[in-house]
Amino acid sequence: MIEKDRLRLALIGCGYFARYHAAAWRVIPQVELVAVCDRAPERAQAFAEQFDVPRYYTNPEALFRAERLDIVDIVTTPESHRELVELAARYGVHVICQKPMALSEADCVAMVESCERAGVSFMVHENFRWQRIFRRARTLTEAIGEPFFLRLWFRSHYDVFARQPYLATAERFIILDLGVHLLDLARFLMRDEFSTLYCITQRVHPQIRGEDVATILLRSRRGAAASIELSYASFAPRELFPQTLALIEGPLGTVLVEADGLLRLITSSGHTEERLAPPSLPWQEPPGEWIQEAVLAIQQHFVDCLRRGLMPETHGRDNLRTMQLVFAAYRSADTTSSIALDQSESERRG
Repeated sequence: MIEKDRLRLALIGCGYFARYHAAAWRVIPQVELVAVCDRAPERAQAFAEQFDVPRYYTNPEALFRAERLDIVDIVTTPESHRELVELAARYGVHVICQKPMALSEADCVAMVESCERAGVSFMVHENFRWQRIFRRARTLTEAIGEPFFLRLWFRSHYDVFARQPYLATAERFIILDLGVHLLDLARFLMRDEFSTLYCITQRVHPQIRGEDVATILLRSRRGAAASIELSYASFAPRELFPQTLALIEGPLGTVLVEADGLLRLITSSGHTEERLAPPSLPWQEPPGEWIQEAVLAIQQHFVDCLRRGLMPETHGRDNLRTMQLVFAAYRSADTTSSIALDQSESERRG
């Protein structure tokens, strides 16, 4: 538990998505954004000026030495995550880190264990489950009984490479970058872990390196089924990026998550629907308003947990389970076989 009026925070990584993190931190009253860091000095300086941050750095070690930090927000590409998380742990600073946690299960485990040894809180920025529509959908599932089937789909032709060109050269793309969100969301909505997984990947765009389409089938420990569809190669009558749609079936009814905040509940008693009001943040940018709102929600959650001495929802050890699904999906696709998801030693200790 931290008993301070305001927590001192630094942000590492001043790229495209970091601006949404910074904008959200600036409206959380319990946080003071005191410094930013990026290895490109001109980018770090411009970012600090844009968000009225008093100091900027180009070296993370120098940042930790100079600043008395309570929290660090790591918004860099995943190959740097382990080094930065372990550095924060050595300085006793609580960590929120962008997804995916890391590029290997060994690195993920090492990051979690380093934070546990240091006694610092570690949360992965799994913001899809913090979209308001999915918080409401989970509540609605209480009316349909224990779900026996879930379908999540994110099908788009949006050019994500324009703003994040490094994605085009990634050896592993859509599962690691997007699928990790939907796998975490499946765990959240089903309230269960998964025991078996089968995955098919495809590369449709000829000018990228990794997979841009993936289909994942899962069986939960209690026997429910889940289907996850990921695509950046799909044309549709209307582009819905970055919206995720969902179908959740239980013995007493169905919950549908449709476009633009529409929720439907279908039971033997009838059919009800509600449309959530769109986000209205002063700093939001289309088309990602729902996710930008979720960025604010998850960051507020982390602060609330620190101040109350609670474990955040997507703490590091919890996120190991999501990352286990990510790595299993790639193994399944590579071997064209189903993967049995035995609990790892790290999970049994969690």
